[in-house]
Amino acid sequence: MINNFSKIVSYPINKLNISKFFVFIIIFFFLSAFQTLNKSKFYVKTIVIDAGHGGKDPGANYGGVNEKDINLRIALELGRMIQENMSDVKVVYTRSTDVFIELFQRPEIAHASNANVFISIHCNANENSAAKGTETYVMGNHKTAANLKVAMAENSVIKMEDNYLEKYESFDPNSPEAYIIFTLFQDANQDQSLNLAAKVEKEFSESASRTSKGVKQAGFLVLWKNSMPSVLVETGFISNAEERNYLNSKTGQVQTASAIFRAFREYKTEFEEGSR
Repeated sequence: MINNFSKIVSYPINKLNISKFFVFIIIFFFLSAFQTLNKSKFYVKTIVIDAGHGGKDPGANYGGVNEKDINLRIALELGRMIQENMSDVKVVYTRSTDVFIELFQRPEIAHASNANVFISIHCNANENSAAKGTETYVMGNHKTAANLKVAMAENSVIKMEDNYLEKYESFDPNSPEAYIIFTLFQDANQDQSLNLAAKVEKEFSESASRTSKGVKQAGFLVLWKNSMPSVLVETGFISNAEERNYLNSKTGQVQTASAIFRAFREYKTEFEEGSR
């Protein structure tokens, strides 16, 4: 037994064995580093909250109430809730004051921030003052004329920008034919976007007792080419007096932000647990 052990200990370490040893070490550390990097990308670390409109762009205006102001208050309230309850998430705003941010700059802020989620806050409007309810949109081809109309209204803000045809590849927000371009765009994050959108609408319906009009798809420029799961939330119809008063109140803004917050928190937990 002792002799056998001596033979093992005295076994010569030649150049070939040394080479194999170092190759093994290099592969081991490479795989360890890759595993660490691979894990890190499965955490929701940064959210960009986009308050629609702003500055010279008031958005929809009814009853003396500007959409841009409601959007901003809800966005700031949502960000506050995340910062106070989710210390591992960084909150970035596309705007935190009443300023005009060009549409193409909003997703650029998200990309520069390496955001994992993008949520754009808006209010809806309709010629029919009885129209009410929440809608959450993801990037996609519109299925109905109503969806197209919402997207056209939101995209029309680009006409306030200088050289908008050059910036948006000659896109005309008022031309239905122009929206064909979105049928050619495949959103790699669509499944995750749909998942988040569904959670938002569920929270509106169940926890905020709102009328949910469901998850929809349309060609929104603010969501186009985003490299992360992205949704556009229409928090209610500012053209409806009841919903306008609700959204313009502190109670309504807190309840609306709280519903979106719970949806985001559930999405984050589910996404991270499913990635492990």
